[in-house]
Amino acid sequence: MMKFDKDKLIIGAAGPVLALVTSFVLTVLVLLATGLDPIEPIRLMIDNAGYSDVQVLIVNQTGIYYLAALAVAIGFRMNLFNIGVEGQYRLAAMVSALVGAAIDLPGPLHILVIVLVAIATGALWAGIAGILKTTRGVSEVVSTIMLNAITTSLVAWLILPKNFGVQPAGSNDLTTGQIPESGWFPGIDMGEGGQIYGFTFVALALGVVYWFMLNRTRFGFDLRATGESESAAQASGVDAKKMILTAMLISGGLAGLAGMPILLGESHTYSLAFPVNVGFTAITVALLGRNHPVGILFSALLFAFLDKASSSLDVEGYPKEITEIMQGIIVIAVVVSYELVRRYGLRRQQQKVGEELAAGGAIKTDKEVAA
Repeated sequence: MMKFDKDKLIIGAAGPVLALVTSFVLTVLVLLATGLDPIEPIRLMIDNAGYSDVQVLIVNQTGIYYLAALAVAIGFRMNLFNIGVEGQYRLAAMVSALVGAAIDLPGPLHILVIVLVAIATGALWAGIAGILKTTRGVSEVVSTIMLNAITTSLVAWLILPKNFGVQPAGSNDLTTGQIPESGWFPGIDMGEGGQIYGFTFVALALGVVYWFMLNRTRFGFDLRATGESESAAQASGVDAKKMILTAMLISGGLAGLAGMPILLGESHTYSLAFPVNVGFTAITVALLGRNHPVGILFSALLFAFLDKASSSLDVEGYPKEITEIMQGIIVIAVVVSYELVRRYGLRRQQQKVGEELAAGGAIKTDKEVAA
């Protein structure tokens, strides 16, 4: 029977709790310093979340953040910092939208092709960073940042009307053309609240797959082992370079899926109005959720709430940037609190080892006395 480790549970929960409490306190102090009521904006956001349409928006945004954060978490478990999720997500969304608008297939097959193109595009873009790291030792942080910049320029070039873009009549917007209805992913109609993206449930299912792969398969064990110590993994027969490249490919593939909920469920095209900064927010979501699928889910829900429930703050005289301040403070609080908790955990572990050694010495002494 597995022994219940109370210390491990406390230390695991302490980081997120400390980060959230700290960010709340700091946000209150910032609002007080600017002469604003620190409690009213939070009350307004909670009230807004009571409306069915806002609830649907929160659920849909949660699915998007969840997929992107899973992509980040895969990299973190391998000790890789994939900052390029934003670029992988945007490029995959655009390329899959182009392909989806250009083909005409039966419903399920049409959707499958779009999804596979998104996975392949995201994996390919992340794979560039993986290859650079395994063959030339280039840091994935540097390469993915550069790839993000390249993505911005590449997408801007591809969407030009002279290339692959379409400019609707009487509009300044640029799109990739409309995906036929056979390529739309069915959702759940919530009446006046709108529609929950069907791909949101795919995102949740992938969270289960993520957990099973990491904790119940040999590949997951090798991935975690390589992340803990590349040299030790190699000594046990694991091809560390292969694992690094594979982790980057999987991370990029998941990042490519992050655009599918809105592409297949609502917009049915990629345009200049397509959401941005999803990948950057996902880094914080994954950190706050401690790379665990359940933790990431609650973290994604929190950030979706901050995004969507703050829409009417400006009407009440409060700047919407309050939520951006809160998110920024959460980032700082996560880093600081996790480091404090990590140090406490090390001290606690050393203390327990010392107590066990002392207890063992006492037992030995008693036996020697009896002899």
